[in-house]
Amino acid sequence: MDLTEINMDQLMKASEAWFPVVIAYGSKLLLAFITLLIGWWLINRLTSRIGGLIAMRHSDKALQGFIENLANIVLKVLLVISVASMVGIETTSFIAAIGAAGLAIGLALQGSLANFAGGVLILLFRPFRIGDWIEAQGVSGTVDSIQIFHTVLRTGDNKTVIVPNGSLSNGTITNTSRQATRKVIFDVGVDYDADLQRAREVLLKLSEDSRVMREPAPEVVVAALGDSSITVSLRMWTSNADYWAVVFMLNENIRDQLREAGIDIPFPQRVVRMISVGE
Repeated sequence: MDLTEINMDQLMKASEAWFPVVIAYGSKLLLAFITLLIGWWLINRLTSRIGGLIAMRHSDKALQGFIENLANIVLKVLLVISVASMVGIETTSFIAAIGAAGLAIGLALQGSLANFAGGVLILLFRPFRIGDWIEAQGVSGTVDSIQIFHTVLRTGDNKTVIVPNGSLSNGTITNTSRQATRKVIFDVGVDYDADLQRAREVLLKLSEDSRVMREPAPEVVVAALGDSSITVSLRMWTSNADYWAVVFMLNENIRDQLREAGIDIPFPQRVVRMISVGE
């Protein structure tokens, strides 16, 4: 028998043995590939729909993006595990490997995970939103964006400050934009010989500004008796947007108005008594 005929006969026998296996695994691979494509497309559509539903509820944009991205990642990981089981990969060991890798990564990135957890808490409980002016961790500024690991602030002089979410969520946060109104407390020291009633009239005259609310009505009180002056305090309410404009207006006009009324703003003074001791 010719050698070529022997090789062809062996090849035919081998193909007959492997053909069912190739057909079986090929069909599994094809089905898994189709499942992966369709599942990937459905997950993108589903998570986009979730983001749309959250947007319809007028939720924070940062929260919308976070939930949409998190749902997308989790569903795609589950899809990959399901497709792997369809082609015969042992998913138990696969999940165990993922868990071990996750533990190792978690130990190596403890600070990042703390920032991630802080970002989740900020997005869920929303102590501030994009556009709010906050004071936290020794800095203050407008919230430009809320990321998973950090929050971006823009200061009043247009600097960008990156604050880690871990320390931000565990610290004290002052949000000056949450309320619609703010109380202006303006203290000024007047001489002990000054006419307090006249000083009260001058301060109340300054409060007759269109940006100052009439209810609650502005008031003037004696806040403290200092070493060299009496502290008179003007207290009034204004809208959040007009707060600083009103404060600057008071700083600009208070000295001239008091001076015209004959009321002095004394400099800090110290009385030194010298006692001579005879020899």
